[in-house]
Order: sequence, then C-alpha cells, then structure tokens
Amino acid sequence: MRTVLITGANRGIGLGLTTHYLKMGVDVVATYRTQATSEALLSLCETYENLRVRQLDVTDYAAVTRFANQFEKLDLLINNAGYYGPKGSSFGSIDVEEWRKVLETNSIAPLKLVEALYPALQKSTEKRIAILSSRVGSMTENTSGGGYIYRSSKAAVNSVIKSLHNDLNSQNFTVLALHPGWVRTQMGGPNALIEVTESVQGLVKVIDHSTAEQSGGFFNYDGKHIAW
Repeated sequence: MRTVLITGANRGIGLGLTTHYLKMGVDVVATYRTQATSEALLSLCETYENLRVRQLDVTDYAAVTRFANQFEKLDLLINNAGYYGPKGSSFGSIDVEEWRKVLETNSIAPLKLVEALYPALQKSTEKRIAILSSRVGSMTENTSGGGYIYRSSKAAVNSVIKSLHNDLNSQNFTVLALHPGWVRTQMGGPNALIEVTESVQGLVKVIDHSTAEQSGGFFNYDGKHIAW
C-alpha cells in the first residue's frame, strides 16, 4: 500500500488533498495542529479505513522526531502546513515577532520534517517530497513590493527545496516546489480565483506524474513552470 503524509490537513488545500488521496485508495496519514479546528478532518475517519490522523505542531521538533519514528516506510511527503501571518503588513509596519513565526513555520519546519522522515522515505521506491510554496516567493514575479513576511518565507523555502534537490536527487528523490494557485480558502479569501477541488486535482497530477528530471523545479498547479 502506498503511504502519503499530508501536513496541515485540517482545512483548505490540505483537507482537499487528503480527501482526494483517500478516494484513490491510498494509505493517508494526515496531521492537524488543534482538535478544535479539525472537525472536518476527524469526521473522515468514520468513512475511510485508510486514514490515520495525528496531532502535530510542525515547529515542535522533538514532537516531529517522535512522530517520524512511527513510520517504517513513507512514499510521498506533502508538506502543506503553513502560516500566512498578519495581512496588510507593509513597509514601516512589520511585526518582527510575527515575521519570525511565519519563517519558522514556512521555511525551517519543512526542512526539519524532511530530515526527520528521511529514513522512512529512503525505504520507498517512490521517494517524493512536495512542498507547498507560493508564486509570491518568486523574485522574478515580485513587481509590486510589499508582502515582506509571507513573500520572504516562501522565497526561503524555495531555496530549501533547491538544496534538498541537490542533496537528494542522486539518491533518486524527487523534490518539488508547488504553487497551489489563488484558492478560495480561509487563507486565500473569498475573492480568490479557483476552488479547492481544481487546485487539488492539478497538484495531484503534477505530483504523481513528476519525474527525477523535474526535481528541484517550481511548478504551478496546472504544471507550468514558475520562474524563481
């Protein structure tokens, strides 16, 4: 049985990815941070025997290590957990503590999670790592300024992803940076352009059809390359 781990699975894109893979018959391990905000995810346990849910704060690295030790083998890691931080932050009004929190969640935690799960991923023949980034982290596409906190965290994780590719590609790992699109979620807001189902269908297609040659790339949910 193929095993997929999806972090931040309690809502939005993470919940959509979880549901999609469950319907495919995949063995899914889905993490959530707090039970109070995870009712939709937890209710899926009543329908799908191939779902295991686990509470995990991805910035609690001791807990991440304990969690990772539960896996004998892992085929695909989808690092979806993220934090946007305060909206509307602009030049001259940046909350430094919030910036640290966003960088911790979006940039440091993904690497530490891969490190912890590396032994389990090594035992797979698939060895795929997909990390949800954002095109706002693209240097090329930053023509409007602002967004210092979230932009910088996604630019940082893009650098992490490129280094992971360089370190692991010789071991037949495939590491991807993925932009899910502007999606109608709590983070994306009601004015976003696409629904969760459209984003998820595209992301799964990109992930499951990715090759070693595409490793280290930055892709939109529809498969198009995004400039760094």
